[in-house]
Amino acid sequence: MIRRSAQMKSRAENFLERASVFWVVAALAAVLLATSNFPWHLDDYDQAKQAFTSFEMVQQGHWIYQHTPNGWVATKPPLVGWFAAGFFFMIRSWELAWRLPSFLAGLALFGLIARAASIYGRVPALVAACAFGFNLFAPRLATLVRTDMPLALIVFAIGWLIWEKIRKREAWNARDRVALFLLLVAGMLIKGPIAYAFLLPGLIAFQWRARRSNDAVSAWSGWWPWVASFAIFLVWAVGGIWFVPEFYEHVVLREFAGRFSEEVHRPQPLYFYFPHLLHRFAPWSLLLILLPALGFREQRMKLRDALRAMSPETFWLCAWSLGGLLVMSLIPSKRVDRIFPVVPPFCLLLAAQLASFRGTEKPRRKAMAFCAISAVLACLLVPGYSAQKIAREYHEKRDALASFGEAVRNEADRNVWQFGVVGGKDEALLLYVRQTEFLDPNLAAVKWKAGFLDGLVVAEDELPDLLPRLKGATPSRIGMSEAADGSGGRYIFLLCSGL
Repeated sequence: MIRRSAQMKSRAENFLERASVFWVVAALAAVLLATSNFPWHLDDYDQAKQAFTSFEMVQQGHWIYQHTPNGWVATKPPLVGWFAAGFFFMIRSWELAWRLPSFLAGLALFGLIARAASIYGRVPALVAACAFGFNLFAPRLATLVRTDMPLALIVFAIGWLIWEKIRKREAWNARDRVALFLLLVAGMLIKGPIAYAFLLPGLIAFQWRARRSNDAVSAWSGWWPWVASFAIFLVWAVGGIWFVPEFYEHVVLREFAGRFSEEVHRPQPLYFYFPHLLHRFAPWSLLLILLPALGFREQRMKLRDALRAMSPETFWLCAWSLGGLLVMSLIPSKRVDRIFPVVPPFCLLLAAQLASFRGTEKPRRKAMAFCAISAVLACLLVPGYSAQKIAREYHEKRDALASFGEAVRNEADRNVWQFGVVGGKDEALLLYVRQTEFLDPNLAAVKWKAGFLDGLVVAEDELPDLLPRLKGATPSRIGMSEAADGSGGRYIFLLCSGL
């Protein structure tokens, strides 16, 4: 019985070491990252706000400061919007251009994690890459029009750079500091100083440990890359305060200071992220607990002794991931996706934990078996969950408003009609019909009477007041938009009689 069990575990390791298994996992992960949000729409998770920044850049030339569809000041720096605008100039498709920054960042993270973990061996590299690609975080964020995935890429690149300096016991040189500075600037121009929250706590913990143990290894690059990158962000922020009306109220007070207040944003308890991380990162989150427990049991070590014996590079991975999670937990305003940048270092930590069993035969076989089971389950269950979600959203017609907007846009382009949009609470509608602003009902009536408009998209609840003032208005053949799953507002495309 024991020999048969050992043979099965050996087969599990041999299975994971096959190059073909890695490429199958990589291909499946790429498909999963690309398709998990079908059907594409911008109706939730503030996607319309992020998409509108690049749309405004191209349509109105506002490259530094942008607005939301409803006219508020955009609260994020413009780097991701610049990339989306650049992609649009190359491929001329907004639907792809809005999503390519996150998708390409996801693919890059998959490759970087596999490459970084490859120093531990082929199996740890596969497990780390599999952990990133097959969870409930990455596939959903990979094609959402948001900044979470690009920020995670930058944070991982910085953490990886620090990890390499620690692992190789190398001193920081001018080239390393310039690379760190450029990465920090990118992080600042994606989401502001939040990048520091994922990195500085781990750096402080690592330096404190190094000083106590008299370790010559240093993770600290010096002050200038951090200070200079923050100064560039301050230039952008001060320029907004000085030149953009309501920037201070919307960005500084509401977006930044409001995160620490219980009045502006809904607060969540301190432990909010931990159960969500356990659930959304399963089964890998369970492996992160199980593998160290297996090691402690086999070696009969106490936690304090294990921490002392831990290599500097592994301690950095622990401090980096857990430090970011702890600091984000201290901020009252919480949303699950905000802790996504801790997932890539957890994947690399999982590879380091698996590699630590290299010198022990029986625990190594157990660890390999656990990883093989986790990989197979994740590769089956996560795509299955995504397929079920896609089918449900198509059945519920979650892209109903996007389809209506495309129909309006195509008909207007085909007939060279000038049209506007009135009312409604759906910010995404403006992007679906490729307009830059909502019209006030009174202004829309004036433009209609003057003959400046051939058509008008009107929210259903605005019709009773506005329709009597639109002489000769008739519904287009498109008809009334469908509401997704029977919820949300409905819209109609009105045309001047005779068109």
